[in-house]
Parts: sequence; structure tokens; C-alpha cells
Amino acid sequence: MDLITVLLSFVVILFLAIVFKNQGKYKNFPPGPKPLPIIGNVLMLDMSKPHKTFMELSTTYGPVFSVQIGMTKTVVLCGYEVVKDALINHADAFSDRPYAPVTAKFAKNNGVIFSNGENWKVMRRFTLSTLRDYGMGKKTIENKITEEAECLVQKLKSYEGKPFDNLTIINAAVANIIVTILLSHRFDYEDPTILKLMAVINENLRLFGSPWVRLYNSFPLLMDWLPGAHRTIFGNIKEFQKFIRATFTKQKKELDVNDQRNLIDAFLTKQQEGKPESTEYFHNENLTILVGNLFAAGMETTSTTLRWGLLLMIKYPEIQQKVHNEIERVIGSAEPQMEHRKQMPYTDAVVHEIQRFGDIVPNNLPHATSEDVTFRGYFIPKGTAVIPLLHSVLREKTYFEKPNEFYPEHFLDSKGNFTKNEAFIPFSIGKRSCAGETLAKMELFLFFTTLLQKFTFHAPPGAKLDLEPALGFTSGPQTYEICAISRT
Repeated sequence: MDLITVLLSFVVILFLAIVFKNQGKYKNFPPGPKPLPIIGNVLMLDMSKPHKTFMELSTTYGPVFSVQIGMTKTVVLCGYEVVKDALINHADAFSDRPYAPVTAKFAKNNGVIFSNGENWKVMRRFTLSTLRDYGMGKKTIENKITEEAECLVQKLKSYEGKPFDNLTIINAAVANIIVTILLSHRFDYEDPTILKLMAVINENLRLFGSPWVRLYNSFPLLMDWLPGAHRTIFGNIKEFQKFIRATFTKQKKELDVNDQRNLIDAFLTKQQEGKPESTEYFHNENLTILVGNLFAAGMETTSTTLRWGLLLMIKYPEIQQKVHNEIERVIGSAEPQMEHRKQMPYTDAVVHEIQRFGDIVPNNLPHATSEDVTFRGYFIPKGTAVIPLLHSVLREKTYFEKPNEFYPEHFLDSKGNFTKNEAFIPFSIGKRSCAGETLAKMELFLFFTTLLQKFTFHAPPGAKLDLEPALGFTSGPQTYEICAISRT
């Protein structure tokens, strides 16, 4: 018997064993399209933009349905009511992250984004308390954002109204806020270190949304033998972690537990407390992954939202003008502050609508069931991957009058007052919601208002503005150039 026959026989036996084992496990499982052997529903999914396929499938199978990617069954939740029911009313049952080979290879249940169990609880508790200690939601970090916004203004002025690509400088400005909390440091926008770190993060976020990664998660043993995006991702992560380790190794030598300067100092101090959790949770591998988690998350979603904001202001100059008018009326030439937001309902509505329309993480980060659960009449076994589809919430017609249009009036009442919308959950909800939500909201308002106070933005002559998102794990705008004309 030749090698190929042996391998094929092994695959068939493995497949039949899994099918037999799961026959009872998936009784009364959410409905979905019939999967093919081995590959599941891969051929019918838009692997670059799976949220589009999920929306189509929900019209056939309802708001709770399943798909199979490779051998892995995944439950998809659509619409605000269903997502809220799972993540709030059944919070404990849906609070895990699924096992994914591509993240398991480097995270190994460390950090806060991809970890589970007690490690996740300890790291999230530490992250939230430390972010608050170092200014999240307070005047201290507001002042840092205001200072950084002024640096960004000076950089934009240096282009003297000529076209430029804003990706790198907006990434760097936003990154400097989380870097301040992590390292007590800010980088110049041309610093080779920050340029390199941003480059590897941006490349990985683009590749994490590629079909290659989804194939790797389905067939890791096979994909490990093949070239592809996964190899680039692992190389980038290795380089990024090398920088993080070098940074905290240096800080460890300078550490003064009575004068903790930043989050890394706070973590290193925990290491030295001599408690059981110091050894079990506050080790260097956890620190490496945690800092990487916070750096990437703290930079990417906020900077991508701001880039959507500037593109949309160019696309809709009449909305940009209304924002200018409100800024002039409420702030004038003074420095924008968070206290101004309550007096600026239109600008606040525009910022919210940028987040909703931008739909930055359409698939959400995947969840998993931490226990067997009966949900909406279906049985979902422990360990099942679950996608609470944020795209289906932010584009839900029940809550948003014009879901596929950029329409700030979604957040304004008939008298022009700002009004909340319960389906506005770009940071997700529940126990896995974004730990930096308060910081991100502050950054978005202050950066956006400062830029619109100082500049009028428009497209270069003859440019075509495309609102179709670029491919990637996050849903950012395509590369575009912008002209910033000083208003002062």
C-alpha cells in the first residue's frame, strides 16, 4: 500500500470517528447549510468577508444558525436582541474564547484577548484596574490626548494643503496614547521603531482576515507544511515580542516599586509580591502577550475609526460643515475638552455614526461556550465556537432607519438633541467587551474635534472616493489621500 493510500485511509477513518463521536453531541443543534465531508461549508462562504455570507444565511436559517468550517462547527448569532440575550443574559455560558490554532501557537492562553479561565479573569482584572490607575477616563489621560492631538495638527500643517496618505501618522498618534500608558513614552511619527511596530501590526491584521488563516485554523497540521500568510504572521509576532521583551527587561532593571510609572512597572511589581498568583499569572510570557494585546487593540480600532471619519467628512462636505459650525459656536478657538461633548450633540452624533457605519470589527472576536447551554430552543455543547455578529447589529433596520447609509440623525431626536441607541455596540457587550472602551471614546472625540477645528478636509482633484472597506480582520477604509486645509 503506497503512502497516499495510507494517508487517505487515515483521513477517512478520522472523519468517520469524529462523525460517530459527535452524533449524539449535536442533537437539536442550530440549523444551517449541509456541510461537505472534511471541508464543511468552506466553498459557500466568502472567506474574505464572511459576515456578508452570514447575513445571507440568516435570512434562510434564522438569527441563530450554524456553519461548519473544516471540521469545526460554529454558531452564528444575528441581530441585537439575540446577541444581547447571549452576551448579557447568558454571559457566563458565552464568555470563553474558542481554541484557534493560529492564536494558540503564539498566545498559549496568555494575555487578555485570547485567554480563558482564571488566567483571563486575572489579566482582565489587572488590565482594567491598571488602565484606570494610569488615567483611563480621567483628566490626566485627557491632557495626554490633547497634547498628542496638537502634535498631529502640526504634522498635518506641514503638508501645506498638499495630498498625503494619513494611515501612518494617525496610527502613530493613536499608538502614542497606549504607549504612554504601557511605557511612559511617546514616539516621533518618523521614529523607525514605531514605524516598524505599526507595520507588523497592520500587516498581521490584514492577514488575520485572509482565507489562509481560516484554512490554517481548520487544517493546522496540513498548513504547517505549506507556505502562506500564517508564516508571515508568526514571523511578525516573533519580531514584535522581541521588542516587548527587550523593553520590560530594561524596565525591570530600573524598577522602583514605590514609583510605578506605567502598566509594565505595575505588572513587574506584581511579579515581586511573592503571592501564589505572582508566579502563576504574573510571569514574563503573560506580560509579553498582554502588552502585545493592548498595543495592537489600543492602536488599531481607534485609528481606523478616525480614518473612516476623515474619509466620510470628505465624502459628505455638508456634514463636515455642520461639524465646523458647531465647533465654532461651542468651542471657538479654545482647546477641545471632553466637557464640551454634552454641548455638541451634532458632533457627538457624527462620531457615533462613524463608528456604526465604519463597522470596524464586523465579525466580532469569536466567543465559545464555557458550558453546555440551551439557547433560544437549541442545544449548544461546551466548547462550541460562537460568532456574535456585530455587523448584523450595527446594520439592523429595526434600530437604524438607514442602516447602509452614513446618517448622523440615527443619534439625534427631532429637536436635534443627542439620543442613545441601545443597538450601538461597536465595542461589543458583556464580559468580553473591549477593556479600553472608555479610553477609545475619549480619543475619538478629542482627536476628531481637534482635527475638524483646525482643518477643512477634501479629496485631491480628480480622486474617486470608495467607501467599500479594505480586506482584513478589521474593516478599515481603502488607502486614500487627503488634503488638509488649515482653518486658522
